[in-house]
Amino acid sequence: MYIRNKISVAILSLIMLCTCTLKPITGREKLDWLIGTWVNKTSKGKIYETWRKENTNELSGKNYILKEKDTIVFETIRLVKEQEGWFYIPSVKNQNDGLPVRFAAATISKTQLMFKNLEHDFPQTIAYTKITGDSLVAEISGIKNGQERKQSFPMKRLK
Repeated sequence: MYIRNKISVAILSLIMLCTCTLKPITGREKLDWLIGTWVNKTSKGKIYETWRKENTNELSGKNYILKEKDTIVFETIRLVKEQEGWFYIPSVKNQNDGLPVRFAAATISKTQLMFKNLEHDFPQTIAYTKITGDSLVAEISGIKNGQERKQSFPMKRLK
């Protein structure tokens, strides 16, 4: 009995030692491919989207255009891990009185991020799909005026 207790204590100590030295997993590592500056070239000009790491539980992003020497931000985004999971929280200028809207994560992987809010008018789904290390497709979709709609935004990494 004494030997069995010593072995149990030794095993428990080893397990505790190993788990204390492991890096905590937040899931944010799966989002790191989004970090950087991306550009979408349109007929009206270039739209930029920049993502940066705030901490282990948050990325921040913004969508903007460059007009002459001015940067015009039209959307700010928080990608935040909360107790219930990850949330994509955009605030769009001149929409929803500038208040943020929450989209809950439906998919988070090393190649795809998808967030949904079925109560929102449009879009109800926001997704990013990694094509290569330097290209992705951002997509918004949902029902608008009774019809299913989808818009895709192919983007290239700048830095």
